[in-house]
Amino acid sequence: MPLGWGHTGLPRLSWGMTGRMAGNDGLLAALGNLRRQLDHDLFPLEIGDVASHRRALKELRGQLDDYLLPRVAAMDAPLLAVVGGSTGAGKSTLVNSLACADVAEPGVLRPTTLAPTLVANPADEAWFSRQNVLPGLARTTGRGRGEPGTLRVVTADTLPAGLALLDAPDIDSVVTANREIAAQLLAAADLWLFVTTAARYADEVPWGFLRSARERSTALAVVLDRVPPEALEPVAAHLTRLLDENGLPGTPLFSVPEVVLPEENARLPEPAVRDVRGWLAAIAADAQARARVVRRTLAGALDSITTRVPALADAAERQRAGLADLRRTIDGAYGAAMATFDDGIRDGSLLRGEVLARWQDFIGTGDFMRSLESRIGWLRERVVSAFTGRPAPDTRLRVALETGVEALIRSAADAAAERALEAWSGMPAGRDVLERAGVISAGRLGRASSALPERASSAVRAWQAYVLDLVAKEGAEKRTTARLASFSVNAAGLLLMLMVFTSTGGLTGIEVGIAGGTSLLSQKLLEAVFGDQAVRTLTQAARDDLRSRVSALLDEEAVRFTSLLEGVGPPEEASAALRTAAQDVRVHRGEIDVPAAAVSSGDSLDPGGPVDAPTRVDGSR
Repeated sequence: MPLGWGHTGLPRLSWGMTGRMAGNDGLLAALGNLRRQLDHDLFPLEIGDVASHRRALKELRGQLDDYLLPRVAAMDAPLLAVVGGSTGAGKSTLVNSLACADVAEPGVLRPTTLAPTLVANPADEAWFSRQNVLPGLARTTGRGRGEPGTLRVVTADTLPAGLALLDAPDIDSVVTANREIAAQLLAAADLWLFVTTAARYADEVPWGFLRSARERSTALAVVLDRVPPEALEPVAAHLTRLLDENGLPGTPLFSVPEVVLPEENARLPEPAVRDVRGWLAAIAADAQARARVVRRTLAGALDSITTRVPALADAAERQRAGLADLRRTIDGAYGAAMATFDDGIRDGSLLRGEVLARWQDFIGTGDFMRSLESRIGWLRERVVSAFTGRPAPDTRLRVALETGVEALIRSAADAAAERALEAWSGMPAGRDVLERAGVISAGRLGRASSALPERASSAVRAWQAYVLDLVAKEGAEKRTTARLASFSVNAAGLLLMLMVFTSTGGLTGIEVGIAGGTSLLSQKLLEAVFGDQAVRTLTQAARDDLRSRVSALLDEEAVRFTSLLEGVGPPEEASAALRTAAQDVRVHRGEIDVPAAAVSSGDSLDPGGPVDAPTRVDGSR
């Protein structure tokens, strides 16, 4: 038996068994449900302080996987004491010295610890080798440093059963991955053995971790390493005061003196670590002491869920709101396009140019305004003659009208796409979406789709067919059959199409008179056949149908943007589900069932009473 550890009194447990306490079933189920809710991609977009939200989400997932779920499932599993701290604090040397075995690889190069090393008694090896704790890290065995991203599990029968030590990478490592794994390991610990030095104990990075331990009520002890004899009392006193000021009064504090080692990888002399080893041995040997450690750390981690999860839920709601903003931007852009089209069909601009020329060919005169009222019958005859003797003008008029409407649709769609792309490019969340889709540099999204011309042509032709059908159905009534028979469905249909463009708000000068006259003449001719009320009804139906078809086209164009949002961000019910899951954990939090007499989470960690002052050990390094 190595000097200083003493008999632990623990049975040689086989950790092939789960060690599960039946009273924890409700809590375990609640934690499992919470973990499933966190599987969603809650923060995909640059909205708010997304970096901290993603980090908090990753940390909570990790703590559930690495600590909470395995610990609640096996409350009497061995304690895991993570030895963490700053660069060069002597963590690996301390682990070797506490284990009385060369299990970690100390050295002068930084970072020293590339892969964490976990040392356990052979009786506990199965528990840690089977990825119960830290399941995301592949296991390796044997001597050596191990590969980054793995957990090296070694055994030492010099370490008491029921307690494992884990040598973690530096919390302030120059390697980002090492810092991240260090934080992950500390979140998976039943107990933090936090190592600092006389030269580094006041650094901000360690205190950030210590405050995290306070916030989560993690069981904690601090080892002040490499302390020159003359600095022990002032440094220890100052460190004790800092612990008090940071909300960690009564934290067990141990000092390890500066010692000159005979060789680079030598262990510390037994007197230098006697107090730390004795404290750990007492915890390992006492079922109630172990239960206090488990209960305190577990309760603190569970309690933190009541604040951490709602904060994530709030951030997820902001993601949903950001996605809604992106959708509203697209709705606005294509809504403006629809308004542009409405203006185009009402301002009379379509009745100029080619359409006007073809209309005059169709009517057969450009001088119809002078005798409009007195010669309606004559003009109707000219229209009939145009259809019976010269079929080409009506075809040219229909094509000209079709071309004009298609051009208006394409122009509105181009403007909408440009406006939408510009708006998204100016929003962090929009840029995220575009970059994810790989279209931000293509430029194609800033114009109407290549399929739009064909779809627009089909839509306008379908509208023209609808208008002809309207006229035919209206003309089927007995009172209008004879008049329509003398006028032609095609002629009446073309006039009705022209009636859709009745306003002249966009025209000036002579164009107003020409376009207005075109619409007025169309109206008078149709009224002579159908009556004024029927013409108003037919015109409104034709306009509504055209708008409906164009709206559908623009909706299809908008999908090029909105489809990029499909599957992005948290589900609609994610925030509510997170809050419900956190509440469920809180409800079951009181069910923690430990394999020892019930103890208060506020009890001292020291089985023999609190350690209020550092223990001085003379020596020099």
